[in-house]
Amino acid sequence: MTDEYRDASGRRLTDYPRPSVAVDTAVLTVPAGGPLSVVQVRDATEGDWRLPGTFVHEGERLASAVLRSLSTKAGVTGLAPKQLHVFDDPARDDRGWVLSVAHLDVVPARALDLDEPQVRLSPVAEALGMVHGHDDILEFAVTRLRSVYSDAPDPHGLLDEPFTMSELRQLHEAVLGERLLPDSFRRAMLPKLVATDTKRADGPGKPATRYTAIRS
Repeated sequence: MTDEYRDASGRRLTDYPRPSVAVDTAVLTVPAGGPLSVVQVRDATEGDWRLPGTFVHEGERLASAVLRSLSTKAGVTGLAPKQLHVFDDPARDDRGWVLSVAHLDVVPARALDLDEPQVRLSPVAEALGMVHGHDDILEFAVTRLRSVYSDAPDPHGLLDEPFTMSELRQLHEAVLGERLLPDSFRRAMLPKLVATDTKRADGPGKPATRYTAIRS
């Protein structure tokens, strides 16, 4: 049996104060014809709406804690969130010293079956005033998503392929939260798309060409 570890000052690991570790997840999507939205859960005790999250249990991996929180609190399974950022301001959480390892997943709306009364999709512009620093996590997640969509057609596969240029522009407008000039958007996206042989009636004019994105 080896001696218990001590550092150069003679202290054991347990001699140092340590934060609680939480995981919080921003699950983003764009409902059909709707704005960029986030999954929120209603806290069973406080009754407020917040991001799904949990404290990491002893011996538990971060990824397992994330999936557990999504399943038990949001009723969502089958996702694959990725680590987004570590929020480590000691004053960020009014419960105490809580370090949050935030995660992000961006999924098509069809992948979410939110039929529980304690779970909802909320437009990101309206998901404000959340506890435990969740507003900061959501803002960081949205900024990351918008940077990815600034120069790529649909990196997260939010649209079913093939899609029309109008459908793609509407998706980008939802993600970015702003209107885009159709001609400028078309010029920027065309080099990154492949036209298919199928067309779709996309308004009163002639049928619109449908595209798929070029995969790198």
